[in-house]
Amino acid sequence: MSSENTDLKRVSIESFNSILGRVIPVLDRGFIRIIDYMGDDSSIVQAARVSYGKGTKQSKQDAGLIDYLMRNDHTSPFEMCEIKLHIKMPLFVARQWLRHRTASVNEYSARYSVLHDEFYVPNISRICAQSQSNKQASGEALPPQTAKEIISTIKSVSKLAHDKYKELINLGLAREIARNIIPLNTYTELYWKIDLHNLLRFIKLRNSSHAQYEIRVYAERIQELLKFWVPLVYESFVRHNDM
Repeated sequence: MSSENTDLKRVSIESFNSILGRVIPVLDRGFIRIIDYMGDDSSIVQAARVSYGKGTKQSKQDAGLIDYLMRNDHTSPFEMCEIKLHIKMPLFVARQWLRHRTASVNEYSARYSVLHDEFYVPNISRICAQSQSNKQASGEALPPQTAKEIISTIKSVSKLAHDKYKELINLGLAREIARNIIPLNTYTELYWKIDLHNLLRFIKLRNSSHAQYEIRVYAERIQELLKFWVPLVYESFVRHNDM
């Protein structure tokens, strides 16, 4: 392999650059923003064909190689690409999200800062009974009047909890103790950096009919971003995972 560096330009994707920093709404108050990225489809090809020093010239060949890697679980070339996202989500979604440990994370700290009074309130279609066949899932939708009463309760309890939280802080209580009464539907924010291989694993698990709706919609939005960032990977991923 030649030691001469003839192509050291940073990968820059015009269609992807156009949405950097743009707020992509999720749920009622959440969002996803792309902060930065590294690599593209050609970076994966280049890593897989390291003996050549460059990727193949024809996109058809690149697509075939990427599909081969995806089909046969040759995962390390996908790790050559990374993305950094700024995400706003309810606390209970963040706790599910952080089970994916193959990423770098920095979350808004309620020890150093005061939490905002922003809460996730599900729409009426999400007010469902407990599933009788799955202990961790929702079942049939509850009657509309019951659903409206539940939504009203969620709103009032959330507001009351935050009002009391602010009272405790005004009384001089340390933020790290006052946060004990904050409900799980309070919004938090984090920066999340992950390589493409582990991002695909995240999407496969969380953009699934078995995943909770509130995290699934985030995974759906992220999967859509792949079209702009790594379109050949996106096509292969969807084909082999029935997404």
